[in-house]
Amino acid sequence: MIAMATSPTSTSSASATSVSLHRQSSKNADTVSLSSTASTFSHCPDRHGFYGGHQFSEKPKKETLTREQILAREKKWIHMTTHWSEYMNTNYKKVRERCRKGIPDALRQKAWFLLTGANHLMEKFPNWYEQLLEQPGNPQIIDEIRKDQHRQFPHHEMFIDDDKPGQKELFNVLKAYSVYNPAVGYCQAQAPIAAFLLMQLPAEQAFWCFVAICDKYLENYFTPGLEMLQRDAGMLNRLLKKTSPSAYRHLQKHNVDPLLYMTDWFLCAMTRTLPWDTLLRVWDCFLCEGVRIFFKVALVIIGATLGPQKVRSQCNGLCETLAVLRSPPKKFLEEDFIMHHIFRLNITIDDFHREHKKIELLHRKAKLEQQKNGSTNGTGNGAALPGRST
Repeated sequence: MIAMATSPTSTSSASATSVSLHRQSSKNADTVSLSSTASTFSHCPDRHGFYGGHQFSEKPKKETLTREQILAREKKWIHMTTHWSEYMNTNYKKVRERCRKGIPDALRQKAWFLLTGANHLMEKFPNWYEQLLEQPGNPQIIDEIRKDQHRQFPHHEMFIDDDKPGQKELFNVLKAYSVYNPAVGYCQAQAPIAAFLLMQLPAEQAFWCFVAICDKYLENYFTPGLEMLQRDAGMLNRLLKKTSPSAYRHLQKHNVDPLLYMTDWFLCAMTRTLPWDTLLRVWDCFLCEGVRIFFKVALVIIGATLGPQKVRSQCNGLCETLAVLRSPPKKFLEEDFIMHHIFRLNITIDDFHREHKKIELLHRKAKLEQQKNGSTNGTGNGAALPGRST
């Protein structure tokens, strides 16, 4: 199969398909009523604040560290966050190493705020959040946000009722961003990301973290046409050929386009895919190392799910393969499994840069071909994208 960035016609078609699938799957996932899951609904929230749903954790987390080890890690993080500029400028490897081990729960709020650079944005634009909220905003976008706000993690204590503060804060963050960056406005996939941030940080800090994620980490992911997502789909396909050749050949054989299974993973920043403990650990690394962490998670999931010959032999076509990828075995999503394997993949940063350049070149060629043929269906200008840590 040709990578998405190389074929203008297939890119346009796959993009429309992915948007449709994304909106449908997000809506279905988010609008589960409490009454429909009464058998799994608890009267007491779990340690993350969930009363039910697929994110609910029935069993307490098995702690692998002693109390003394936890306190020692917290002290290291307190010292590091107190001397943040020094560490980031002269000892980034230590920051990365500690993020990979996992940020202590007690320090995660402060660490994420610093990792994203949201602290600098908040200092640079004091009182902007309140001023943005005072603006009327685009009426159509405001209406779309109101329709979506109650769908985000409806089993979580912050969002379970309309009168809970979470839904109001979620509306405010999404509205403020739509005013702050009208070129992007609002995309449905942004809502779970904003909701996830609000579970970790106060509203204003969550907003500036959200700005950093949308404008730097996931730059051009939410623009019309999903241009960057299409390019990254092609890049994921090329990396998969290196990390899991058997899975790659299977997907090629059955014409399974990456956009058909990775759209929710990347657009929603894994918030709809991973168990909560895994998600927190993955985001610790994502905010430190950039979007390549999502590539690694995706490669691990695909390789583990389609790696066994027995599984591939049972997937006789596109539909069967997609069903497996969209509902991978839970054991492949667990924290220990994901964190163990994402840093043991046989790919390097140079591999990411090399494949990124190839995708950029293919996109430029496709763009030139479109211009030559007088087509107006292309997206983007093929320019390098600063700020994305691939």
